[in-house]
Amino acid sequence: MANLVASVLLWLAFISYACTLPVIAKQWHPRKSTMTTRFYDFKVQTMRITKLCESKDIITINKMFPGPVVYAQEDDRVIVNVTNETPHNITIHWHGVRQRLSCWYDGPAYITQCPIQGGQSFTYEFSLGQQKGTLFWHAHTSWLRATVYGAIVVHPKTGVPYPFKYPNEEHIVILGEHWVRDVVPMEKEVLASGGGPPPADAFLINGHPGPNYNCSTNDVYKIHVIHGKTYLLRIINAALNMEHFFAIANHKLTIVEADAEYTKPFTVDRLMIAPGQTMNVLVTADQSNGRYSMAMGAYMSARNITFQSIPAIAYFQYTNAAVNSFTKSAKLPSFKDDLAVKTVMDGLRSLNPVAVPLEIDKNLFFTIGLNVQKCKSHQPSKNCKATHGGVLAASMNNISFVMPNISLLHAYYNKINGYFSEDFPGVPLNSYDYVNGAPNNIPNDTQSLIGTRAKVLDYGSRVQLILQDTGTVSTENHPIHLHGYSFYVVGYGSGNYNPQTVKLNLVDPPYMNTVGVPVGGWAAIRFVADNPGVWFMHCHLEIHTSWGLSMAFIVKNGKGEMETLPHPPNDAPKC
Repeated sequence: MANLVASVLLWLAFISYACTLPVIAKQWHPRKSTMTTRFYDFKVQTMRITKLCESKDIITINKMFPGPVVYAQEDDRVIVNVTNETPHNITIHWHGVRQRLSCWYDGPAYITQCPIQGGQSFTYEFSLGQQKGTLFWHAHTSWLRATVYGAIVVHPKTGVPYPFKYPNEEHIVILGEHWVRDVVPMEKEVLASGGGPPPADAFLINGHPGPNYNCSTNDVYKIHVIHGKTYLLRIINAALNMEHFFAIANHKLTIVEADAEYTKPFTVDRLMIAPGQTMNVLVTADQSNGRYSMAMGAYMSARNITFQSIPAIAYFQYTNAAVNSFTKSAKLPSFKDDLAVKTVMDGLRSLNPVAVPLEIDKNLFFTIGLNVQKCKSHQPSKNCKATHGGVLAASMNNISFVMPNISLLHAYYNKINGYFSEDFPGVPLNSYDYVNGAPNNIPNDTQSLIGTRAKVLDYGSRVQLILQDTGTVSTENHPIHLHGYSFYVVGYGSGNYNPQTVKLNLVDPPYMNTVGVPVGGWAAIRFVADNPGVWFMHCHLEIHTSWGLSMAFIVKNGKGEMETLPHPPNDAPKC
């Protein structure tokens, strides 16, 4: 009976919260059937905001920042009509949605679709089969992801409980970055310069920087808590170019889900969560009444990089705390604390034993890292601002991906030649001591090849992929995201991957869609290529994607309708 009462109270609290949200086409509500279609209407619009003493226009959905929450239940169908009312091209990516037989709606510009141009609309349709938990959506065109993002909350089926203590309340916590400048011209200037991007002017928690920045004393997000109650925080890192630590002063965080998959409960003092990752944590309000800071600060594993070192702050505030309570400060790790990152990754395990592919059909090995290209500009002082007068790039297997000017999926589906090749190498073109002995005579030995290359996989292939960080320019932790799939992270470690000594977890590895490849190390992932289409894989640090740290998998059709990519939608945007 106690559990029933708690469930009813939680449901009433959720209804109260949902009713405060702007009206979308259909709000989340209890299901009466095994599947419901959820309709949402997204309007891409500009909105004026003021942060850090400066006002500017940003691109948003429905003039909300962060954007509207997409609520659904496991196995639901979601239909989102996106109308672009701005002059900027845009697409929406449903990050972590596996898009089973719906590759056309995945969203990365020039990979699965052409952008939605100003004045145009496009309707996304996908199902959430066997998916539940916290995901998110974001723009996947240029750097508009800086402001165009929001949560996807997929509840379990009716009557199916969480596999952990039921929380008294749930809260969405989205981490982001803010620049005083407009990110659209900033992106173009950065790429034209050949150098690195400027650091963010502030970090944001649910759109608020907190009191550490200019003119931000009252621009603070707050969660009001009651002593003794337990809270589920759905934490999403939607930041553009930086990985982050997160902590709450004097409170433990118990991880119960990562990338919308349940994990064995694991308690930590702080998280490192990379762009593209989501984590659900339980927090019990077990401290004395007061105000405690929720802090978000930088994790920077690369060398000699300028970054924002001031953390964003939100308040975890007890309801009986005095109005002028002193805020107890959260302790974040040092910005280069690799051990703190490893501690979190060490503890991530799937809740139950899982069906990891044991026999492998395709063994792949991809190096990832930065490059410096030789300067070819007639204005080197303007266009070649990387080390030793070079141009910064990034690559997988030393190939920098060049975005085509039509949809790669359309080119593949319609057999249009000339826009891509199917010869992305399954192993590096040259082998060397990737971490410690990499050639780094900049820019003579650090150049990459360029091209729009894809790797073809047969339907049903059981794939193992080793992702190896390199020290060609600088070792760095890279959050690698694979569209259309989740994968088992069966191993990771420091140094060069050695198949003779490695010990893999083939029993209960975490099932993720974005993996942080350790600085100067490697990660091993496994998945079954059972979803036909063209699937982008890239670093979720946006500047690295812009520099070419990406590639595409082509998964061929299998047999029969349920293993075959359907026809493209009639309203697909044209390039």
